[in-house]
Amino acid sequence: MRRRDFFKVTAGLATVWPLVARAQQSAQMRRIAMLMNVAPADPEGQPAVALFEQALQQLGWIVGRNVQIDIRWGENDIDRDHKFATELVALAPDVIVASGTLSVTAVQHATRTLPIVFVRVSDPVGAGVVNALSRPGGMPQAL
Repeated sequence: MRRRDFFKVTAGLATVWPLVARAQQSAQMRRIAMLMNVAPADPEGQPAVALFEQALQQLGWIVGRNVQIDIRWGENDIDRDHKFATELVALAPDVIVASGTLSVTAVQHATRTLPIVFVRVSDPVGAGVVNALSRPGGMPQAL
């Protein structure tokens, strides 16, 4: 093999290899757990989930193909939130999305290791969900 041909093959492999690796990684099914603070029939619940799925799809995450979403509806009931938070943590998701203060605190009590993304918490510092907005740092520690 000539030196020039060797460099062409090497350059071709260097170009194709990341694409092959990325294709193998995207074949892995990721799992997202969601704990919603509303009832399934709530006018805001289903549209919020649909919007979330649409945003994921725009980023290349297709439900059923490379991502699975497990949803529980806490309905702003503290007992349901704790039950469902424990259920969702047991599924070992890659990330948990929690909506509302009760849902977020229930998830925080169920796990300290899984990443939690939250929405609809009007005062996360005042509610004790994070230490500070600039450096959330997870669940606040007792003084």
